[in-house]
Amino acid sequence: MSTRLHLARLLGSVEMARAFTLTALMAVFGSFAIERMTSTVTLAAIIFVLCAIGVAILIVRREELSLLRLAPSSLLAFLALALISVIWTTDRGDTVFAWLSLLGYAVLAITIGHIRDTLQTVRAIGDTLRVLLSISLGIEILSGILLDLPITFLDIEGALASGGPIQGIFGTRNMLGFVAVLALITFVIEWRTQSVTSPVAVPSIALAGFLALLSASPTVLVLAAGVGVATAALTIVRHTAHAHRAVVQWVLAGLAIAALAVAFLLRHPIIAWLGAGSDFSMRADLWNRILDFVAIKPMQGWGWFGPWQRGEYPFNSLNYVLDQQHATALNAYFDVLLQLGAAGLVLFLLLGGVALVRSWLVASSRRSVVYAWTPLILVTLAIDSMFESFTLSDLGWFMLVLCALRAGQSRSWRENIDAAQTGAIPTLPPQR
Repeated sequence: MSTRLHLARLLGSVEMARAFTLTALMAVFGSFAIERMTSTVTLAAIIFVLCAIGVAILIVRREELSLLRLAPSSLLAFLALALISVIWTTDRGDTVFAWLSLLGYAVLAITIGHIRDTLQTVRAIGDTLRVLLSISLGIEILSGILLDLPITFLDIEGALASGGPIQGIFGTRNMLGFVAVLALITFVIEWRTQSVTSPVAVPSIALAGFLALLSASPTVLVLAAGVGVATAALTIVRHTAHAHRAVVQWVLAGLAIAALAVAFLLRHPIIAWLGAGSDFSMRADLWNRILDFVAIKPMQGWGWFGPWQRGEYPFNSLNYVLDQQHATALNAYFDVLLQLGAAGLVLFLLLGGVALVRSWLVASSRRSVVYAWTPLILVTLAIDSMFESFTLSDLGWFMLVLCALRAGQSRSWRENIDAAQTGAIPTLPPQR
């Protein structure tokens, strides 16, 4: 009994919460490097053990939790549909393993979302990315300058001396650029909330910006522009008097829709300016072929696989016709549409869209700038999902679930139910 009591105290302690969060974040953001340096089985074992510990922590802390607010309903519905797709998938084994991966990273995100508040989460992610981005730069210096040799098992080309592109320990230049943008948002929020001192914040921001630039990823410019516009809009709303805030929100929403329409109409000049014409042409060919397969199974899709299994249909057929070796649809929305059909796409859009609206409203009404972190990260995920499928696996999926959970904790219909049952005042009341 004494041992069980000590274990419960350990699992429920603040020290365990911080240690678990940092360990889980290191495993999530370093998943590519872990898998390449060991094996897929080792990475799966690490995630499984962390999930077991996470579930144990939640059980010990069950009195602090509400079952209704444990996870967003749209997340549960998406996971349920992905699991149900095992009925019609072309390979049930691969679908089950892919679903378990989704569930594992979701469990880690849910655990961290319940045992750490927003500021603590931002600090932990900031510490994690400082370490991993520093390691990435160090390995690129070793490969590209000191040894002048590629590090093939990490897919590092050693092109630092020639100005890039570089990949770091994240596998591709686009993934490095994506992580660097997430880091920039996190580091700036840390700085603005005075969670870290300027001697720490400024070099961190410089490191993330430097790696984003050297990644030479065409999506980085789009991400930076999108996040910059979102930041400006959020700043305007936050500094608007409460009486006029709703009007400003609707005006900004209209401007955003108009801007998207203009960007679509001028997509070809924009693509030419970004120097991504051939890349976009390749993506457009892929998406057109995907729509052909979607038309065969428009509602339920072909079954959940996450990253494509090369030997499975329809992925092998797509790559054969295009004479390519794609591992994803290079677009999260098309990937969901292909694998889970229109039903899956609706649930995916609900998961991200509802989270974005909720977190945006919270950030608009709260004084602390830390609440801006969640909507800005969600904007980054939404934009990047137009060019990559990172949001459907590993760290991208983890960040989506974490942000959706954080948004649901602050503005949700569950608050009213909890308040009615417990007499508690819903969290995060609007401040005028």
